[in-house]
Parts: sequence; structure tokens; C-alpha cells
Amino acid sequence: MTGIVAQRLATLGLTIPPVPQPRGSFKPYSRSGSLVFLAGQICEWNGEVRYAGQVGETIDLATAQKAAELCALNLLASLSLVLDGDLDRVVCCHRLGGFALAKPDYPDVPKVINGASDLMLALFGENGRHARTSVGVANLPANASVEVDGIFEVS
Repeated sequence: MTGIVAQRLATLGLTIPPVPQPRGSFKPYSRSGSLVFLAGQICEWNGEVRYAGQVGETIDLATAQKAAELCALNLLASLSLVLDGDLDRVVCCHRLGGFALAKPDYPDVPKVINGASDLMLALFGENGRHARTSVGVANLPANASVEVDGIFEVS
């Protein structure tokens, strides 16, 4: 992968992981014209969940934000499939949906999902600013701490 987004990733010390294999009967993305709908991605790398457990209990805020960032990197891996590896073709990140496996009274779920949102802003500038939902949930696949999905516009 080359280009501006690749350079920004390198500056941040980040790389795009291999595309995660779906853990169910779905595909990693669906495209309609210039819109790409990305299936939810958990905080895994090569099939191994890197951040597992309940946010606010066994996972602190800073760690949960890293988990959300990893979810975002997995989204970008799927998006890279659509764009033949050229993430510079991203026009806009329109929406992210974030889910944190959080204890019932955990107040900072939106701050957790900032780990994904902040990465989109760092990579795409104002075109990375998006609408978002942040929800605390009782469970996620493989006991992952965070899951994020997204909608992107591409050229």
C-alpha cells in the first residue's frame, strides 16, 4: 500500500492487518455505487482477539481505546479490498457504529469509541469526521472488548 494514507499510518507506527475472516454467515463489506458498508470488526489480529473482557472491569479506558483503534484498522483492511489497496480513494467516512463490552454502569463508552474515530480523523482529515453511535453491550463475539462498523464513500 502506498499513498498519503499509507504515509500517515506509517507516521503513527500503524499497519493494516490481514483482512479478518468473518465469524458468521456474512461478508466483510457490501458496496452500492460509491458507498461501502463495512461489517462490524472486533479487536483481533490474525484471528486472535487482542483485547478481551469487560471495559470498566478488566479493561481500562486507554486499553479500550486501543481496542477500538484496532477495530478501525480491521475496517480499513476490508475497505482496502474494495479499493485494490488504495485508501487514498476514500472520499469520506460517513458513519461509525461502536460497541463496547462494558459493565452496565460504565459512563465512558463514547470515549472508548474515540479510539476508532480519532484514527479516521488522523488518516483522512476532515473527510474522516463522521456521524457515530456508541453503545455499551452485554457481549460481543469471542468476548472482544470492542466492535466497530462503518460506512464510507469512495471514488
